[in-house]
Amino acid sequence: MPNVYVEGPPITDEQKREMSIEMTDTAARVYGLPKQAMIVVIKENPPENVCVGGRMVCDERAILTDD
Repeated sequence: MPNVYVEGPPITDEQKREMSIEMTDTAARVYGLPKQAMIVVIKENPPENVCVGGRMVCDERAILTDD
């Protein structure tokens, strides 16, 4: 059974449903297996648990700009 893992910021339950459908459809097509064989795991990472360039996302919304 193929596993698909998605990590990102928190999203709504409706967005998770849409994400799981899209990921399942794509993985089933690529692997040539039935949709029932696909496992999708969505892990949410709140901004206070993510750092980019040494800065916490919750502190710096413009994290991609240089100082």
